[in-house]
Amino acid sequence: MTDAVLDDVHACVFDAYGTLFDFASAAAACADTLGPRGPALTALWRDKQLQYSWLRGLQGLYAPFWQVTGEALDHALDAMDLAGTPGLRDRLMGLYLKLDPFPEVPALLPALRGRGQRMAILSNGSPDMLGPVVENAGLTAMFDAVLSVDAVRTYKTDPRVYRLVEDRLGLPAARIAFLSSNAWDAHAAAAFGMQVVWCNRQGQRPERLPGVIAREIRNLSELPALLG
Repeated sequence: MTDAVLDDVHACVFDAYGTLFDFASAAAACADTLGPRGPALTALWRDKQLQYSWLRGLQGLYAPFWQVTGEALDHALDAMDLAGTPGLRDRLMGLYLKLDPFPEVPALLPALRGRGQRMAILSNGSPDMLGPVVENAGLTAMFDAVLSVDAVRTYKTDPRVYRLVEDRLGLPAARIAFLSSNAWDAHAAAAFGMQVVWCNRQGQRPERLPGVIAREIRNLSELPALLG
């Protein structure tokens, strides 16, 4: 981790889930059914979602993230003895297409756009997941590109995923600021050569992984000051 202002950034690229959009908002919207079990379901669902994506990547057995998300939810509901709750699975999956943006996001993106920054999303999400969540938040016009791993049929942290940004924006990695709340994603993007800011929303301890993260922030409202 360094304390430098980001240098000569031509584009800001954001991870989607946990960075721009709060994946916990799906279970939170089902508080009438889940009660106090909502946070535990969110945590297990997310853990399995990531584990399944990594394992599929290692095995070369790609499936769209929508399928992976559903399989992870099936495990979580079963593990928490909620699989038989009428309508709960369909409700949660539907809400995943309407996740709430984090509070600072709706003001931040227009501010960056006003400063001339190009912006994109790079996500594990399938195109048919990302389109609705971005549109529902009213943010479609903010992005020059919404990039999905579906184009290369594997998952982060494969370098082919990060190369999608270079190819689409026509910029070298060193001119791109990458923002992620996932430390493993942040390190992988840094190892690829991007200038990376870890949005450490939960105050987690640093990971010991390849790739030097340029800066750490607690939420995205701190980003403009880093761009100079």
